[in-house]
Amino acid sequence: MNATPTLGFLLHDVARLLRKRFEQRAKCLGLTRSQWQTLASLSNNEGIHQGGLAEILEVEPITLVRILDKLAERGLIERRQHPTDRRIWLLYMRDEAHPLLAEMRELGDTTRAEALQGVSAEQREQLFHILSVMKTNLVQACRSPVDENETNDG
Repeated sequence: MNATPTLGFLLHDVARLLRKRFEQRAKCLGLTRSQWQTLASLSNNEGIHQGGLAEILEVEPITLVRILDKLAERGLIERRQHPTDRRIWLLYMRDEAHPLLAEMRELGDTTRAEALQGVSAEQREQLFHILSVMKTNLVQACRSPVDENETNDG
């Protein structure tokens, strides 16, 4: 058994621990992880419809509706009816959400700084470059069907 973790496991663990540390810091804000992820995504996509935001967040639309209901109850987001299609609701941040979002960003900055402690600026640049290349490669690969021989190992 190889004691060295694979790239996938290491990336997963780092991402999990970043989320865990952020959640420890963000607990005082009174939001669940899914709520702050929704707010962060909405802040970059104001005016999006619920289905589009669900797709970005990679959650089922019904799951997102529950999250949005909670955020609306807290006065952080609002739904506005689409101007030409009454079936579609468009999502917007309320003014009350912006200070909370700023706090979340500060907590994220602090968490990232903690994670990157001891990593030089040059190493950080390399890390971001390598991860960006990997992401591009995987996005392109995911657009292509998998060869049957690759999925049928036994």
